[in-house]
Amino acid sequence: MRVPAHSVCTAIREDIVSGVLERGSRLTEELLARRYGVSRVPVREALRTLEAEGFVRTRRHAGAQVAEPSAQEAADLLEMRLLLEPLGAARAAQRRTEAHLKVLRGLVRLGQERARRGHSEDLRSLGGWFHETLAQACGSPGLTTLLTQLRHKVAWMYTVDPPAQPAESWAEHGAIVDAVARGDAERARALTALHAERAVAGHRLRFPGPADLPVGRSVDRPAERVRNSQHAVNIASARN
Repeated sequence: MRVPAHSVCTAIREDIVSGVLERGSRLTEELLARRYGVSRVPVREALRTLEAEGFVRTRRHAGAQVAEPSAQEAADLLEMRLLLEPLGAARAAQRRTEAHLKVLRGLVRLGQERARRGHSEDLRSLGGWFHETLAQACGSPGLTTLLTQLRHKVAWMYTVDPPAQPAESWAEHGAIVDAVARGDAERARALTALHAERAVAGHRLRFPGPADLPVGRSVDRPAERVRNSQHAVNIASARN
C-alpha cells in the first residue's frame, strides 16, 4: 500500500518541531525514506510541502535542510498569530456548526476540570485541541490552514511557559466559546485578542542568538517586541 505523502509530511514536521531533526540538518530522501519506512516518492512530495510551509529550505549544491529561521522571523509569526486568531474566532461565531460547539464545550469542561485538579500535564494538549477546533470552526479552509501552520511553527520556534493561573486561562476559553455560541463575532474577536496577547508573555525563543541582529544590538525577546507592536509513519494517528 502506498503511504500518503501527507502522512509522511506530518511525521517529518513533527520531528522538526520536536527537535529530533535539528535546525540546519541535511534532509536526504534516501535516509528519510528509510527512517519512516516508505519509498522516496512520498518523501519528495512531503519535502516540497514543508518547504512551502517554511520548515525546509533547499540550497544549491546542499540540497534540502531543516530551515533556520531568525529571531525576526519568529517575532513576525507571533505578530501574525495575534492578528489572525481573533479573525478566526470572529468567523467561527458566524459559521460554526453544532458539532464544533459540542467539541469546544467538551474541551473547556475538561480543561477547567484538569486545571482545578492541578493536572498541568494535560492542559497543553487540551489547549492545542481547543485552538485547532476553533480554527476549523471558522469555515474558511484558507484561514484554517494558515492558523494551523502558525501553530506548528510557533511550537517549533518557542517554548511556552504554562499560565500562572490555568483556571483563569480556561475561563477565558469558556468565554470565547460562549461568544461563538451566541454568534457575537465582535466579542469573540475581542476576547480572543486579549487571550492571545496574554499568552504571548509566556513565549521564550528556543534559539536566540546575536547573529539574528545587527552589530551593536543585544538580543531582544521577540515576544516582548510583539506585545509592544500590536519513526515509522503511523497512518492511523498522523494528522495533517
